[in-house]
Amino acid sequence: MKFNVKKGILLAFATVIALGGLLGGCGKKDNSFQKVKDKNELVVGTSADFAPYDFQIVKNGKKEIVGYDIMLAHEIAKQTGIKHVKVVNMSFPSLITELQNKKVDVVMAGMAYTKQRAKVVGFSKVYHNDSGRAQVLLVSPKDKDKYKSVADLSGASLGAQQSSEQEKIANKVKGAKVVTESSLAGLTTELKNGTLDGVVCGGDTAKAYVKEHPNDYAIADNINFKYSKQAAGVRIVTRKDDKQLLEQINQVIEKDKKNGKLDKLYQQAVDLQIANNQ
Repeated sequence: MKFNVKKGILLAFATVIALGGLLGGCGKKDNSFQKVKDKNELVVGTSADFAPYDFQIVKNGKKEIVGYDIMLAHEIAKQTGIKHVKVVNMSFPSLITELQNKKVDVVMAGMAYTKQRAKVVGFSKVYHNDSGRAQVLLVSPKDKDKYKSVADLSGASLGAQQSSEQEKIANKVKGAKVVTESSLAGLTTELKNGTLDGVVCGGDTAKAYVKEHPNDYAIADNINFKYSKQAAGVRIVTRKDDKQLLEQINQVIEKDKKNGKLDKLYQQAVDLQIANNQ
């Protein structure tokens, strides 16, 4: 049998390329979930001023971060065989930076999808949608019916949490003076003190404030903000390349959404919030 030198060279070259591709693929293998599993601890970054998702209570004389996100984090850890959950509290604007710097494994802070964020991080499936209106204006009870439309907010001072979807919404209100802070609690305090005319925030969060402090807060009935439907609902955030970890998280979300566990956890968080403020 004659050996075709030209074909032999081409075959050898193709083999080298194939092996190179395999080796390159091995170098880029995603083991993000396995890394978390190996250290047996899921490190969660949050901003604990966003009840009922994330907030602080005093238990046995010590501050403790609780809420729907924290309950869900423990559920994810339990179902994926991870023993510990560590919660790291920080300002909302620094969450994604700290995630990228690998200070935390995931971000769970009632965060919504935006195109800008999606360029640098990964988003899970939605694990909760605000009931009713997703984005509302929190005001003083005396101003509940003051504003008849978004146009009436021209000249008003509006608060919004820095780097949030609410900040983007507030900045679209023509003629409004937008005040941003890293803490939502700081903004609602300013609203209570009369420094701000309103605070743009998520619907469920606004309802929680009204339920806890009906004499201090109300939701402006006639204000309906336009927002991206894709941004409706909250998601867990991972690093862009941590697809293995994201897949595990999505499996838990899908399972617990179907069996009703997510709704139960959310209600438990709301009940805890109410009990803590009685």
